[in-house]
Amino acid sequence: MSVSLVLLYVSVTNRKSATKGSIMPNLVLEYSNSVEERVNIPGLLEDLHHIAIKSGLFDAPSVKSRTLRCHHWLIGEEGDSVDFIHVSFDLLSGRTEEQKRELSRQLMAALQETASHVRSLTVNIRDMDKDSFQKVVN
Repeated sequence: MSVSLVLLYVSVTNRKSATKGSIMPNLVLEYSNSVEERVNIPGLLEDLHHIAIKSGLFDAPSVKSRTLRCHHWLIGEEGDSVDFIHVSFDLLSGRTEEQKRELSRQLMAALQETASHVRSLTVNIRDMDKDSFQKVVN
């Protein structure tokens, strides 16, 4: 039965046009552990999450956000002496380049407002392939 539910979900998802409800974004806030002492990470995650919801590009219940604290990292020849915050935002394809650019700009503005003292701030918006994306909700 669960296999047929998955197949039904994939079939319905593939038939949908790129409307607000068909996009399932995942926001991941990665940061070096040295940042945690100087940045309110839970507050920043909440701010970024609200930006995604208020963008109007997604149904609010579909927006998923989480953090990943990095204990070990290397950047160039400076090793782990450079602190960073990186936001990865994965969404099913269908948004225009302008919509993705504006979302990226808003996310970066929030990063700069909260963490301007962090050396490296980056945002990457990525399209996920609708044909290979799978999801099971139990």
